[in-house]
Amino acid sequence: MPRLPLSQLLSYAMFGFPLAMVALPIYVYVPQFYADRLGMSLSAIGTALLLTRIMDAFIDPFIGAVIDRRPQSRTYAPYITLALPLLIAGFIALFHPPHLSGNPAFLWFFVTLVVVYAGFSLASIAYQSWGAALTQEPGQRVRLTSVREACGLVGVIATAVIIQFGNVTILSGMLSISLLITAWLLIRNTPRKSGVAGVAHVPLSLRHLFANRSFRALFLVFVVNGIAAAIPATLFLFFTKDRLHLEHLFGILLLMYFLAAALSMPLWTRLAHRKGEVKAWLLAMLLSVLSFVGVLALGVGDAWVFSLICIFSGMSLGADLALPPALLAGVIHAAGHSDKNEASYFGVWNWASKMNLALAAGLALPALEYLGYVPGVASESGLQALTLAYAALPCLLKLLAAALLWKASLEKI
Repeated sequence: MPRLPLSQLLSYAMFGFPLAMVALPIYVYVPQFYADRLGMSLSAIGTALLLTRIMDAFIDPFIGAVIDRRPQSRTYAPYITLALPLLIAGFIALFHPPHLSGNPAFLWFFVTLVVVYAGFSLASIAYQSWGAALTQEPGQRVRLTSVREACGLVGVIATAVIIQFGNVTILSGMLSISLLITAWLLIRNTPRKSGVAGVAHVPLSLRHLFANRSFRALFLVFVVNGIAAAIPATLFLFFTKDRLHLEHLFGILLLMYFLAAALSMPLWTRLAHRKGEVKAWLLAMLLSVLSFVGVLALGVGDAWVFSLICIFSGMSLGADLALPPALLAGVIHAAGHSDKNEASYFGVWNWASKMNLALAAGLALPALEYLGYVPGVASESGLQALTLAYAALPCLLKLLAAALLWKASLEKI
């Protein structure tokens, strides 16, 4: 397969920039935003997040099946176009709520989340499927996913800077403009795979997908590793503010974390070329545990140590973003489903990502409230529970994910 020209690679990858600008606020920033802005309780926020993310997650396989039923002559571009108004309108409504309280506030939060999630799901599945269809060569697929995720990390960094030094109005404007520009570049310049007019693809059922041993093994690793990442992502703001008293550095710490992830992409790409994608991912998991376990010893004001932890754990994030999608592209190719059923795979893949986040928010936040943690209140038992949930549990889950990956025998895909 010819090497994808750099111009086409960048036209494809740059759409990851605005998608990441959507993802960081709705998965990390929104719980704290609604707690502060509308005074919603952690239980109410956690319940809304759990319900909407479960709904969103179960819609993803359906979206994947719908995309895979398209005629062979139709590309992924129409689905990207359809997602744009949902993303823009939903995001603006979510982060510019009217002055509400009680049930109306909960309803506004719930409905706007549903709209944003629907647009994000449609755009993400079509976008990732398009990328998997572009190349199946091991070297080229890591190159494609690395550049795509690097663009996404630039979007995350831009979002962190805007949150730190700007406001949600600036963020909403930047997101809207970048979505429109990068979608135009994607649709105009990225190669479009198409087949015979009038002949429809046949989507894969869940039973068919999970009959594939390689996909089943990779999916399990992805889920366990994803939960390990979702818990600290959900609790980052609370831990930084209440345990470390470093809320004034929130944007800078996020910037360091995601910048380290972006700068580590060439390292993981080269390592994957030399040692294989599986061994590179294993090394990243161990790096994450070795760096993150230090969080357990942190106290008030430990900014320098926490900054180093953010850098090293950010480096492992770079591998988490680049390597699993490349491995999935290999699984799809090995199963003989390239150019036909990528959306079915990525529908289930995105379902797993969102269920991880749903469980992290919907279970961790109410559990912490039950154990005595109240945002802004310096209770020793509550802060201890917050620390264990933020650091100890994710480390254990990372080790489990590494053991599962080691046993999965995915080196030859």
